[in-house]
Amino acid sequence: MAKASVAVIDYGMGNLHSVASALEKVGDGVVVHVTDCPDTILSADRVIFPGVGAIRDCMAELKARDLDEVIQEVAAQKPLLGICVGMQAMMESSQENGGVACLDILPGEVKFFGKDLRDNAGERLKVPHMGWNNVKQCGAHPLWKDIADDSRFYFVHSYYIDAPEFVAATCQYGVEIHAALSCDNVFAVQFHPEKSGDNGLQLLRNFLAWDRPQQFFPVSE
Repeated sequence: MAKASVAVIDYGMGNLHSVASALEKVGDGVVVHVTDCPDTILSADRVIFPGVGAIRDCMAELKARDLDEVIQEVAAQKPLLGICVGMQAMMESSQENGGVACLDILPGEVKFFGKDLRDNAGERLKVPHMGWNNVKQCGAHPLWKDIADDSRFYFVHSYYIDAPEFVAATCQYGVEIHAALSCDNVFAVQFHPEKSGDNGLQLLRNFLAWDRPQQFFPVSE
C-alpha cells in the first residue's frame, strides 16, 4: 500500500522547511513533497498552502507558476490547509498593496489593522500582530481534535481577515480576527501551526488524519 502523501506548495513565499519538518514529525511515515509541480500537488492526498510576505508578491508568484488555478482545483476536491498569507490569498480580496484580487475560494476581505490600533483599555497595540494569542473555537471540527478551546497559537501578520461566514475560530487584537475558516474540505488559519508548539503540531496531525470533507458545526447562538 502506498504511503499517504502531502504536498506543501512552494512558490517562494513560505516557511517551507519548518512546515515540512513539523509534518514529518507528526506524520508517522507520511511522504512530504515540497513542490511547485502541478501534477505532484494534484496527485497528493492532502495539500498545504503556506505563505509569508506581501499579498501582491504572493499572487504574482502563484500566477507566474500557474498555481492559482491548481489551488482552486485542489480546493474543490481534497483536504487543503491554508496558513497565514496562504489563508489570506484564499479570500476574495485584500486591502494590502493598494488592493489586490485574491483567489476567491472563501468569501471575505483581508483588512489592515490600521496605524492607531488599541486594546479595550485604550493602550496602543503594535502592528504587526506578532506573538502568542488565544484562539477561541467557534464549533466542532476534526482539526480541533485534542486541542483545548482558547489555546494559544503563534501569529505574525499586519492584515487580518474579516469573513462573513465559515468562521471556525476567532481571536482578539484590537479587533476581532477571524483566525480560522472552514468550508467543506478547506481549512485555513491565520496563525502558524508549525511555530505553535504542541497545539500547532496537533492541528497538523489532525489535518493528516482528515481523510474526507466533513461538515463544520458552528456553535448555536
